[in-house]
Amino acid sequence: MTDSLKHKEELAIKLLKQIPSDDIELCYSGGKDSDVILYLARLAGIPFTPIYKNTTIDQPGTIKHCQENGVQIIQPKMTFFQLIEKKGFPSRFARFCCSELKEYKIKDYAILGIRREESKKRAKLYVEPERCRVYSKTEKCKQYYPILYWTTEDIEQYVTHNHIQLHPLYYREDGTLDCTRRLGCLGCPLQSDRGLADFKAHPKLVRAWLKHGKIWWNTHPNLKTRTYFSNIYEVFAFRTFTDSLAKMTLNKEALFQTDWKRRLEDYFKIDL
Repeated sequence: MTDSLKHKEELAIKLLKQIPSDDIELCYSGGKDSDVILYLARLAGIPFTPIYKNTTIDQPGTIKHCQENGVQIIQPKMTFFQLIEKKGFPSRFARFCCSELKEYKIKDYAILGIRREESKKRAKLYVEPERCRVYSKTEKCKQYYPILYWTTEDIEQYVTHNHIQLHPLYYREDGTLDCTRRLGCLGCPLQSDRGLADFKAHPKLVRAWLKHGKIWWNTHPNLKTRTYFSNIYEVFAFRTFTDSLAKMTLNKEALFQTDWKRRLEDYFKIDL
């Protein structure tokens, strides 16, 4: 381990030891950054509870990885597909799944594996290694980010040096480590391809989205969405392939002549 990374480790442990509580939540997602902060917290010898908030739509193997690491699993009030039945499909502009399934408070103090390098938005939002997160007028949480300034190279070097076993997703077919991969919800609209690769790899997921999406469509007759779309298949196609209402509106006449049910069946090689 380089001197630079050793210094980052020391600063992280110092930050963790300064948390003024013996009732701390370590927010665990099953990803590489979660495994690193879990290792650091144990190294720091502080009292904490690692907690995984089950999104019910995470990558296969995530629950098992949590169990192998002694992480407490919290079940949501509503599953992801129950949320679809109630609110429709999540998108870049409607991220209700995050707030309902992941971003809610459990304890007053929390450790998170957030890194500024992950995106420009995070770099702008997270500047200091600690901040107070306000959830509501009555709910606040002091959050700590011990690896805020770590790079992906730091993470890979630290994992390798300390023989930390990551989620199976991070290993190539030949068993070598690839920390550039990201662990997240299947079909997440925040992915660069809006989750298309996940849908192609797991076509049954498309069927599940549409099955529960139909319930939302059929039980909400006054949806504003009906102004733009004729059926749930068009909604799914828009969300997955375009995600730009302006582009879809420009091509509305040609697009809506398409039999999207059949197009989706052909594209994903499934029966709907």
